[in-house]
Amino acid sequence: MTELQKTVPKWILIVSGLFALLELMVSLSLCLSPQSVLETVDLHAKGVDYLIYMWAARQFALGFIFAFATFKKSVPMLTITYIFFLVMFVGDLFIGISQKENSLIISALVMCIVSSVVIFALNKRK
Repeated sequence: MTELQKTVPKWILIVSGLFALLELMVSLSLCLSPQSVLETVDLHAKGVDYLIYMWAARQFALGFIFAFATFKKSVPMLTITYIFFLVMFVGDLFIGISQKENSLIISALVMCIVSSVVIFALNKRK
């Protein structure tokens, strides 16, 4: 690999940093104020708090992974992170379709496209 192939474009670092912040903020929101994120969920139902904390842990882990890969400026780490992101949003797309929730379908499609573009940009050969 040449030095040019090892560098990560600045725009990818910026996008990845923003995703890291977003994921960490969602995690905090789920822990501190779940009603602001989950308006249609009965927060007093048995077991819901357990699911909320599991979701918050997932978001925190993803935010940490994004932050670490961005800080390291590692093409392989960022590629794996975006592949996970893509798989996660493909799942969200299927959930949106099964629930007939247009906002989830649209956001999942957009994030799938963004993830795919970044994966392509990280791995294209010069």
